[in-house]
Amino acid sequence: MTIFLVTTMTFFLVRLLPGNPVDTFISTQIAQTGVSYADAAAQAQSLFSLDPDQPLIQQYLQYMLNMLHGDFGNSLLSPGTTVAEVIKTYLPWTLFSVGIATTLAFIIGIISGMVMAYRRESWIDHLLTSVGALLHAIPNYILAILIVVFLGVKLQLFDLTKARGSFSPGVEPSFSLSFLNDALYHATLPILAYTLTTVGSWALVMKSSTVETLGEDYVTVARARGLTDGRIRTGYVGRNAVLPLFSALAVSLGFVVGGAIFVEKIFGYQGIGYSLFTALNGRDYAVLQGIFLVLTISVVLANLVADILYSRLDPRIRVGGKSKG
Repeated sequence: MTIFLVTTMTFFLVRLLPGNPVDTFISTQIAQTGVSYADAAAQAQSLFSLDPDQPLIQQYLQYMLNMLHGDFGNSLLSPGTTVAEVIKTYLPWTLFSVGIATTLAFIIGIISGMVMAYRRESWIDHLLTSVGALLHAIPNYILAILIVVFLGVKLQLFDLTKARGSFSPGVEPSFSLSFLNDALYHATLPILAYTLTTVGSWALVMKSSTVETLGEDYVTVARARGLTDGRIRTGYVGRNAVLPLFSALAVSLGFVVGGAIFVEKIFGYQGIGYSLFTALNGRDYAVLQGIFLVLTISVVLANLVADILYSRLDPRIRVGGKSKG
C-alpha cells in the first residue's frame, strides 16, 4: 500500500513541476543550435513518445499498467535507454559510497557514544558531545561545500577535477585491486561527507542508550556477581545499548540514499542522486518516477529488515514471543 501511494503521488507531483520534457528539449535545441521552433518541435516528437497534452488520468493508468509488467519506461533525456538501465548504471555507486560511509559512521558512533557515557561530565564527554551535536546539525550539502572549499581549493589536498565521476575515464570496471583503488579515490569525498554528517547522531543516540542501560537492574546484578568491567561493558551494556541503533541503521540507509542528490551533485559523483538531479532539471518523468520507486522500496524493505533484525537480536522479544506461543 505504501509503495502504491508513493508511486501515485510521485506520478502527479512531478507533473506539477513547471515545464515538461518536450518543452525543455525544444528550448535547449533553440538555444544551443539556433534551429527554428518548428524544427525543434519536430525533433522532439521524433525522439519522445510523450504527449504532454494527454489527460493525466490516461497517462497514469498507462504507466501503472506498464509498471505491473515490469516496464518502467524509457529515459526522455537519453532516448533508447530504459529507466531500469539508468538505475542499474548509477545506483551501485551510491550504494558503494553510502554503504562504506554508514558502516564507518556507525562503528565510530558506537565507540564514541560508549566513551561519552562512561566518561560522563568529563572534558572528553563535553568535547565529543559538542562535536557530535555540531556535525548532526550541519546539512550534508553544506558540509560537502565546506569540504570542497577547504580540502580542494584552500589546502589543495584533493584534486577535485580528477575525482569527478565514479571512476576515471578509460578505466574498465572490474574486480581488480587497481579499479577498486580508483573507485575509492573518486568516492572519498562523498564518503567523508556522509560519515561526518551522520556520525554525530549515532554517537549521541549511543550515549543516551548506554546511560539508560547502565541504570538497568541486570547491570547492577552483574556488578554484584563480581564480573569484570570489561565483561559488563561488552556483554551487558554494549550489547543491549546498541540494539535500538540496529533498527535505525537499516532505515537510515534508505534515507541516506535519497539524500545523496546534493552531495553527489556538488562532488560530481555519478550515483543515483546525481542521476535524480539531472532528471529533475530535465523533467525526465520516467527516470524520476523510477528512482523514487526504488527509494520507496528500499525504505520499506529497510523497515522490514530492521524489525526482523531487532526481534532476532533482542532476547526479551524472543522470550516474549515464545512464552505467548
